[in-house]
Amino acid sequence: MIKQYKLRFYNFRLVLLLIAISSIGVVLVTSARADLRNKQLVGLILGLIVMVVLSLMDYSWILNFQWIMYGVNIVMLLGVRLFGSNAGGATRWLQIGGFRFQPTELSKIIIILFFAKFFMDHEEDLNTLKVLAEAAILLAIPLVLIYAQPDMKNTIMVTLVFCILLYMAGLRYRIIGGAILIAIPLIIIFLSIVVQPDQKLIQDYQRKRIMSFLYPENEEYSENIEQQNNSKTAIASGELVGKKLTGDDSTSSVNEGNFVAENQTDFIFAVAGEEYGFIGCTVVVCLLMAIALECIRMSLRAKDMAGRILCCGIGSIVALQSFLNICVATGLAPNTGTPLPFVSYGLTSLISLYIGMGIVLNVGLQSSAYNKEIQRKEIYEKEEYL
Repeated sequence: MIKQYKLRFYNFRLVLLLIAISSIGVVLVTSARADLRNKQLVGLILGLIVMVVLSLMDYSWILNFQWIMYGVNIVMLLGVRLFGSNAGGATRWLQIGGFRFQPTELSKIIIILFFAKFFMDHEEDLNTLKVLAEAAILLAIPLVLIYAQPDMKNTIMVTLVFCILLYMAGLRYRIIGGAILIAIPLIIIFLSIVVQPDQKLIQDYQRKRIMSFLYPENEEYSENIEQQNNSKTAIASGELVGKKLTGDDSTSSVNEGNFVAENQTDFIFAVAGEEYGFIGCTVVVCLLMAIALECIRMSLRAKDMAGRILCCGIGSIVALQSFLNICVATGLAPNTGTPLPFVSYGLTSLISLYIGMGIVLNVGLQSSAYNKEIQRKEIYEKEEYL
């Protein structure tokens, strides 16, 4: 349902931040692989159009279709399981005609939309065992399908986002403390199992990535750590302003030399460091942080709990994925294959994030200040009528 809003309530600051970071993404993707520039530009334009349209649609009306969205999400993930195309040892993509997309990226947004409505409907009885168990089961169904692709990074990502949504919904600190006490020993047990060579919990390539991070000096895992070492070298080689601005071509480039695989996606931050140096990396980090903070600011202006949850959920995806991608590129975390939001190549990820940002903008439009003005106008018109 499209509604009319006054422009002064539109968050143009967030729009400008998004255009800035996405434009940088187009430049970096072009540096990594020039043949992908037009596709990334198309993704940016489509994303902006979708964002503007959704920003003018009442998010409360959209949330009325929560169960339809949940069902569509399950069907998409089942479609990946049954008919998905394989790449790099994982089945994560669906091919419909000439269009290929990754449903898990859209699934993260749908899960946030679904639980925003679910938690608001259970605002009074959220901390009961019945509601928490129901929420856990509803989360577990898509989570199992995501994990089976296999896609451990997004399984962890969705779980972390769900925990943030629960906290924003008003989960009691007593329950949070109990959950932490249970989670810590479970994580220790999980890690102690997955480092074993004959374990069955995760794929062998996932285990090698973890082992190469824990034991980088071990010759057995040298191939797995090589990309991250090359990424760190590329970032360091950019120094203050990068090779692009100084015209330094005395050493081989990470782009030209193909020292880092998937530098247009997983290691796009290495391209930023090498091409534009410390200043370029700082600009990227600051823009991403500003977008996440702007989402939080919108949550403080939301008219209801669902709006707060939506803004914080979308902001947490941007923050968590940015943090993880940069940690991988700088060797502070195991290689996970996580894209850098709005920067890495990937149309599904880019458009899904813009869908989320459209919802955030609509939450800001329906802020308490806007609603008060509408109420004053209705009262004024009623008094005139009388």
